[in-house]
Amino acid sequence: MRTAGSSPTLSVTDLRRVFGDIVAVDGVTFSVGPNETVGLLGPNGAGKTTTINMILGVLSQTSGSILIEGIDIAKDRRRALEKTNFAAVYAPLPGNLTVIQNLRFFGLLYDVEDLSERIAELSDAFDLINIRNTRFGLLSSGEQTRVCLAKALLNRPRLLLLDEPTASLDPATARDIRAKILEYTTRYNMGILWTTHNMYEVTQVCERVLFLSKGKILLEGAPQSLPGEYGKETLEDLFISVAREPLTLGGT
Repeated sequence: MRTAGSSPTLSVTDLRRVFGDIVAVDGVTFSVGPNETVGLLGPNGAGKTTTINMILGVLSQTSGSILIEGIDIAKDRRRALEKTNFAAVYAPLPGNLTVIQNLRFFGLLYDVEDLSERIAELSDAFDLINIRNTRFGLLSSGEQTRVCLAKALLNRPRLLLLDEPTASLDPATARDIRAKILEYTTRYNMGILWTTHNMYEVTQVCERVLFLSKGKILLEGAPQSLPGEYGKETLEDLFISVAREPLTLGGT
């Protein structure tokens, strides 16, 4: 849980991204504090992935600012990203490398101290020991997900970006992985921006949610209370309304 008065781990201010005549992200402002998990929600095409890619420095912003631990990513991308990591279903690791080779490669890339010990710790935490010498491309989707999450924690990030992190896992494994991620959140005082279409998962892990619609933040609040504020019984009902009737919700 975020500590009152603490400086944001991630601060996004008036963020905007334009592709030709298309405004993909339009004046988005939000923050993520240390030891806080914030859900970034919305239908396909709402601007979630574009926002994440700007935070990762994959895309440059048209305007606005992104600060990671107070470091402006537009001015010092390398130092900002040293404090960041991510896992996403659309960003698999190199398929021709084994699990251990992948973890070692990314550990060296992030200049992780005591790398062998760190790999051993995460391999145990994410149940990778029996597949450590298997090529990533030969793993099941669930196994690949666990490896990607281990990779995302190698450098003890202060900011972790997760896009559908448990999408390929069975319910029992997904529950265990969520618990493990939240355990590491507390251990590293880490902020998490979590994107998913699984509304049950959101209520289990997120303290706040941001609903994006057409590149703008339409709604913000606690996932347990937000639906009732808009006359909906569940977060899933609210999600559907955001997808179908954003102007009606935005005007309430």
